[in-house]
Amino acid sequence: MNIILLCLAVIMAVVVWWLVRQTLNVKPWVEQRQLLTAAHDGQGLYLPPLKVGLGVFMTVATSLFALAISAYLMRKEGADWRPLAQPMVLWFNTAMLVLGSVFFQWARNAAKSGQIDGVRLGLLAGGAFTFVFLAGQLWAWQQLHALGYFLAANPANAFFYMLTALHGLHLLGGLWVWARTTVKLQRGAAVHEVRLSVELCTVYWHFLLVIWLVLFGLLMFT
Repeated sequence: MNIILLCLAVIMAVVVWWLVRQTLNVKPWVEQRQLLTAAHDGQGLYLPPLKVGLGVFMTVATSLFALAISAYLMRKEGADWRPLAQPMVLWFNTAMLVLGSVFFQWARNAAKSGQIDGVRLGLLAGGAFTFVFLAGQLWAWQQLHALGYFLAANPANAFFYMLTALHGLHLLGGLWVWARTTVKLQRGAAVHEVRLSVELCTVYWHFLLVIWLVLFGLLMFT
């Protein structure tokens, strides 16, 4: 199991590196032109490389979380498994992540209709709610630590910290792309220059929201 997780982590690192390179060099208006050219030439549907890369990344991430959840379910049957307290702040954190996803969708819709103010509002609000979610996760850790639920105390504690940290790291990676896109907007970029980035961020946030809802249900009700 550890070897499989390590291999998936390496694959994810490679995909992230490739996505970062693509992000640094991408020109959304060129991608749109290529899409139109392909359509006129009868080449069928054209998918920008960033969309393909994100799809690969989410596939690997899904496998990684699925393996971690499987390990959790198997390990909890052990005699040394002692359930830890359930921080109520996780309910608040979940609401924050839902709102973040809603505002990213707002930004995506605004980008499609060419409303730059709507894109800016959606991105700023979505990012702000995401930061609140991450701060709330750290608060949950602090509460558990204060109650004596230390990482190495028992397997249930270790899995809680591991699963929430893994999800948080994925959000931090998304915030890097969010920050680049937001900075471009603040510097006066047009809607068509950030539309692809906004769309990818929105899809990624929806994906991580679904992952978190699964983890939330697992940690709170099992």
